[in-house]
Amino acid sequence: MKLRKTALTITLSTTLVAWPVSAGLSKTVAQTANKAGHTQGFSDSGKAAVSRQLSEAVGRGDTPGVVALVVGRDAVLYEGAAGKLDVAHNIAMPVNAIFAIASMTKPVTSVAVMMLVEEGKLKLDDPVSKYLTGFDNLQVITKFNEKDATYQTRPAKRPMTIRHLLTHTSGIGYGFTNPIEYRLTQATKKNEWELPLLSDPGSEWHYSASTRVLGMIVEKITGEPLETYYQERIFKPLGMVDTSYAVPAAKQSRAATQYSRVNSRLQELPPAPIPSMPTPPFRGDGGLYSTVQDYGKFMQMILNGGRLGTTRILSESSVKMMGENNIGSIFVELQPDADQQRTKPFPLGAGHDKFGLGFQIASNDPQYAKYRSPGSLSWAGIYNTEFWIDPVKHIGAVQMMQVLPFYDDGALRTLRDFEQSVYQNLR
Repeated sequence: MKLRKTALTITLSTTLVAWPVSAGLSKTVAQTANKAGHTQGFSDSGKAAVSRQLSEAVGRGDTPGVVALVVGRDAVLYEGAAGKLDVAHNIAMPVNAIFAIASMTKPVTSVAVMMLVEEGKLKLDDPVSKYLTGFDNLQVITKFNEKDATYQTRPAKRPMTIRHLLTHTSGIGYGFTNPIEYRLTQATKKNEWELPLLSDPGSEWHYSASTRVLGMIVEKITGEPLETYYQERIFKPLGMVDTSYAVPAAKQSRAATQYSRVNSRLQELPPAPIPSMPTPPFRGDGGLYSTVQDYGKFMQMILNGGRLGTTRILSESSVKMMGENNIGSIFVELQPDADQQRTKPFPLGAGHDKFGLGFQIASNDPQYAKYRSPGSLSWAGIYNTEFWIDPVKHIGAVQMMQVLPFYDDGALRTLRDFEQSVYQNLR
């Protein structure tokens, strides 16, 4: 898809589609039953209300285009799209638009790791050095000079484990969020996991390239590239037909254009080629393309305790463990905006929420879990793709757009309004 840079104003035209159900799922009605026997879903007026919220977000200029989906355990409850796939070419946003989901790749990698745990091929508390070189004799930064990027270190107090990687307590950071990592990656041209640690493994929560290291371990143990392993063991079994590290040429017309907000105005990002064939290296922490329909199936698998239809990906005990606090007394901490073109400080719930094995876990404080239930699982991608899985209400919701920076005010407002509308209209 060829892009040209264009400015968007708040008077964006709006296109809206709302479909009650996605084909290919096991039920053909937009309702399902929870364990208590109550029917949940959306009335026609409820679906219209959610659709209005999407349309209003586009009309305000919060996003050029957005697609959203809500699933129960066995059915799609809501599906809708608003705005433009490509503003410059006046292409309406289809519900099956393909998005770069970036860090929403991480839960997929976490599931792959848990599959290997179930198969006895690794253990959660195995040291990372058992599988990869360069992870013994770890050093922790004790003093850092911002001017010349020099630093002092001491030996880490304990080894880094698989669990530390899954929970982002490994001590590794990310350059775009952590000022020290940002400076060091620029000065040394090294990857974050090749640098000294920000803290001792297991002592603090830093959003990080930890899941990229997990992807390396998956490839090392399986002897397969991530694309191959994920297709064979996760995507094809779940029917995720549009999820891959590439977008085939025949599907690229469905790929959403990417935008950035500069001086309160949205403009297209410079065109970047989308791979039509999966080409290594593949990253465990990002790089996947997907649709809300495909990610809805992934969420349903989690909602059903590792199963979708007759296909089982994980055991119920593994899924339960992934949704439990695995960081003890530590909390998810607010991550700074070291690279302000890419992100604002995030996430919601910082200082209160916990983290499981691959998912943020909503706290029981109503101020921070205002709509989604305490214990809900979530994560996101840097282009403001977001999802949450509510194990109390038995729903999963995903919303996708392609806007930088992450946690952009308009994108975040669109997410929060969507969440509010979902719960206000869920019956």
